[in-house]
Amino acid sequence: MIRVCFQMADGQSVEAQAAAGDSLLTVGQAAGLPLEGTCEGQMACSTCHVIVDPDWFTKLTQASEDEEDMIDLAAGATRYSRLSCQITLDENLDGLTVRLPVESHNMQGR
Repeated sequence: MIRVCFQMADGQSVEAQAAAGDSLLTVGQAAGLPLEGTCEGQMACSTCHVIVDPDWFTKLTQASEDEEDMIDLAAGATRYSRLSCQITLDENLDGLTVRLPVESHNMQGR
């Protein structure tokens, strides 16, 4: 199992477990986090935006140009921003830490 730590805007941390090949978006959603993923992982929105811990950022595959274009539309984007639907977990990412931006709101949960 691969461990992932989601840091919430209020300072709380949520630990989740994933299998190799899982997307970070589905892992976060399964843990009940406000990662909306409106486009269901088709990279047509930025509602699954996360901020990757700088120590982990370089361990991820590089974002595509299309992903970078979507991140430009995300509220609160930083140089460490990624779309969680585009992060596929593997054993090298065991312990990955990401932060949910303050602007995260899951409109599906309302």
